[in-house]
Amino acid sequence: MLVTGAAGFIGSHLTELLLNKGFRVKAFVRYNSANRWGWLEQMAAQPRLEVIAGDIRDYDSVYNAMCGCDEVFHLAALIGIPYSYVSPLAYIRTNIEGTYNVLESAKQLNVRHVMVTSTSETYGSAQYVPINESHPLTGQSPYSASKIGADQLAVSYYRSFKLPVKIARPFNTYGPRQSARAIIPTIIIQILTGIKEIELGSLTPTRDLSYVKDTVNGLWELAQYQGFFGEAVNIGTKTEISIGELFLLINKLLGTDTVAIQDSARMRPDNSEVTRLVCDNTKITSKTAWRPKFDLESGLKETIHWFKSNMNFYKSDIYNL
Repeated sequence: MLVTGAAGFIGSHLTELLLNKGFRVKAFVRYNSANRWGWLEQMAAQPRLEVIAGDIRDYDSVYNAMCGCDEVFHLAALIGIPYSYVSPLAYIRTNIEGTYNVLESAKQLNVRHVMVTSTSETYGSAQYVPINESHPLTGQSPYSASKIGADQLAVSYYRSFKLPVKIARPFNTYGPRQSARAIIPTIIIQILTGIKEIELGSLTPTRDLSYVKDTVNGLWELAQYQGFFGEAVNIGTKTEISIGELFLLINKLLGTDTVAIQDSARMRPDNSEVTRLVCDNTKITSKTAWRPKFDLESGLKETIHWFKSNMNFYKSDIYNL
């Protein structure tokens, strides 16, 4: 099977899960001249892992990587919301055109199962809670708009060509290996450096946070289920916490008394800020065996432990867009 975006945060955990289940995995990673495999470096010795370097924006490299695969998990994407304000076109090319390359290649190769990974950001600020899959889609950032476009393209390939595609829609995922641009690594890394006043964006938005092992298990369970083709399915915990409350909880777990300061450079434009996200996970829990196994505190403890041992991977003094 093929995993695109396999060198990234969620992609590397999914690749690890599939390898542990005994599958042969083609891991599609972005080409670079140093031949670096991101978070897959520690799995390099796995005999069932084949790493293929290419570019999700290039149809030929996607098609060639997919040859011989009967299942595809598509996770390759640009995901940073702040950077989508700087370069919207990069998100269109990567997230929409990249998804087209996956869908069209899968159609040509008669792949029997395609999983497109979406995001809860496609819903925008909650118009009602919890948010189920019927909630309106609202592009409140170029990032979310690009993901809505990718999702709708996937639906069109199911309706037009009967491509066996499903759309997994995880709510906010956290855990080891996550980018420093995400809120939980941002808080943990700044506190671990000993800073007494850390810089954050808005403290009032709420998020539904899933530990990464729960998210990838959700992807696996959705792939095993014989239905949901041409549909989106949420993955989340049906709980919420504000960014301010999250900061206080991490402070408590680390045993520190750090103060949070709101930095205007980290704030989204007013009409672009998603103020509330709470997942309705009824669809996945009613049809599969998936249930979240980690509550927020236990997931944060594992995450903090990992970051304490891997601080050398991050530049704590630079704000990542």
